[in-house]
Amino acid sequence: MHTILGAGGPTANALAQELLSHNPNEAIRLVSRRPAKITGTNVTWQKADLLNYQEVLTAVKGSTVVYMCAGLIYDKAIWQQQWPIIMQNLINAAKETQTRLIFFDNVYMYGLVKGPMIETTPYNPISAKGEVRAQIATQLMDEVKAGNIQGTIARAADFYGTDSMNSFLDMMVLDKYAKKTSAQWIGDPKVLHNFTYIPDTGKAMYLLGQTPNSGNQIWHLPTAAPITGKEFITLAANIYGIKPSYTTINKFMLQLVGLFKKVVAGTVEMYYQYDHDYNFNSSKFEQAFGVKPTSYSEGIKYMSETLYKAK
Repeated sequence: MHTILGAGGPTANALAQELLSHNPNEAIRLVSRRPAKITGTNVTWQKADLLNYQEVLTAVKGSTVVYMCAGLIYDKAIWQQQWPIIMQNLINAAKETQTRLIFFDNVYMYGLVKGPMIETTPYNPISAKGEVRAQIATQLMDEVKAGNIQGTIARAADFYGTDSMNSFLDMMVLDKYAKKTSAQWIGDPKVLHNFTYIPDTGKAMYLLGQTPNSGNQIWHLPTAAPITGKEFITLAANIYGIKPSYTTINKFMLQLVGLFKKVVAGTVEMYYQYDHDYNFNSSKFEQAFGVKPTSYSEGIKYMSETLYKAK
């Protein structure tokens, strides 16, 4: 049985679809606080609070692989309080059940990196959220190194390709161009940045789950090479058949909006990702599994024909 913690999120949904298409007869348990929308004859839903160890343990019992895809409200105080508890619950449950744990992660722990981010890049967080991410990633991999659990970290860059509006590329570029309005870009459009296509995360997480000997290490999930913000905008505008008009949002503007919107306030400390080159490298995964990430032109074109159709 495959169990997905944090069902309903973008990566969890993409992974569930991969499991359903490739393993139609294998049991899938979706775990979240609210009922999952994905259904199937072999799909069950279970309610659980990841802060409650007994509920976590009950949720993962009987699983071959557990995929941790849940996120928390974008608030550093909540992250500092809750993420270490959740990670310890996951570790304890993995120890007790001897199930494989695959943890979906981001890149905040790396901090500002000159050059490509790879799996061995040292942790050097320069934000409170990055410090939390470094703490829990170390917490997990220390148990792996000690031989106490089977654990894998699967990291992705900023993502796009979902209807959740949690991606600034979806919300501020694709959705804007679908409505024939001007796009917005956070930070300097002249610096490099790359984005992971959500359907690719589902496929990659599926491959890790199907490959036991890929465990006990860190993987960067398939992500196309970085390009500049201006190149993203021009590419998207060409696909939508409109002029590449856009405005930029700087740190001061984020701070002003953050006075009224806490979620926006939470992005201010991450601004360094948008005014410096951001180069996420996934060559290790690509070479090991023989896969290539979806190109930006392919991904944006598909979005323009499905979730973000021109109005």
